[in-house]
Amino acid sequence: MTAKMMQAIRYHQFGGPEVLQLEQIPRPVPAAGEVLIRVHAAGVLPVDWKIRTGKFPMPIKFPWIPGTALSGVVEEIGPGVTALQKGQAVFGRSTAGAYAEYATAKAEALARKPDSLSFDEAATISGGATTAWQALIHEGGLKAGDRVLIHGAAGGVGLFAVQFAKWKGAHIIATCGTDNVGFVRSLGANEVIDYTESRFEEHASQVDHLLDTVGGDTLARSWSVVRKGGTLVSIAGQPAPDRAEQLGVRILRPSLPGKAQLEEIAALMDKGCVQTFIQQALPLTDAQLAHERSQIGHGRGRIVLHIAD
Repeated sequence: MTAKMMQAIRYHQFGGPEVLQLEQIPRPVPAAGEVLIRVHAAGVLPVDWKIRTGKFPMPIKFPWIPGTALSGVVEEIGPGVTALQKGQAVFGRSTAGAYAEYATAKAEALARKPDSLSFDEAATISGGATTAWQALIHEGGLKAGDRVLIHGAAGGVGLFAVQFAKWKGAHIIATCGTDNVGFVRSLGANEVIDYTESRFEEHASQVDHLLDTVGGDTLARSWSVVRKGGTLVSIAGQPAPDRAEQLGVRILRPSLPGKAQLEEIAALMDKGCVQTFIQQALPLTDAQLAHERSQIGHGRGRIVLHIAD
């Protein structure tokens, strides 16, 4: 039997955006516990280009299809899957690569897409909303009245973190660039610090939770504003355990969400409590451009690859 083919973005070596190539390859077949998804949109996450450059400590096998965050329609059901059916619109995470017309994913890493969300919007949830949810809500234990500082509050993780914290009733301090001050304030931040004009240490102190999406010097300076017994989460660096122990600060590394967490986030978005923001939707053929723009950073929301209508 002739294999069914599809278009996918792949790369055969580490390098710059130019290594991303559109190729015709066989369509994958779902294994036990998996489904095959006709991908409608894929989220472009910073980790995607970090893996592509070889700077992220993750073993990969070439040729590699980048991307994990996706949304689409179930095309085929693998053995043992009963919770999903062919034709259902879903979103979530694939470990087999999302920059493609079709992708396999484990059934437990997917949830039904609400009708109120477009496929492009749903593709921003995994790796964006899910990271913020695990860091602050599901594992972070954020509660009403807590003080939370969010670095990079206009980005694909930060914008959700602000809204989740607002939903919980926390006091939100957020950092961002000049162009995004109004946007972050509109998300519900109580205090917005323009990092180009002020140092956050001069305005924030004794915070219960700190979510860092920037890393580098920002992370290094963050220790001083977290209270003893508080929680520090960084998705852009490796907080030193000995420093945390010395200061009495809890380091949290968010785990991957399950179906239940995806459904909780989707329900909030369906009710209008939380909204996403798409910086730009590009076709699959523009994957190189998508990576170039993601790598620049300082953007608002998430870049997505719009693969099918």
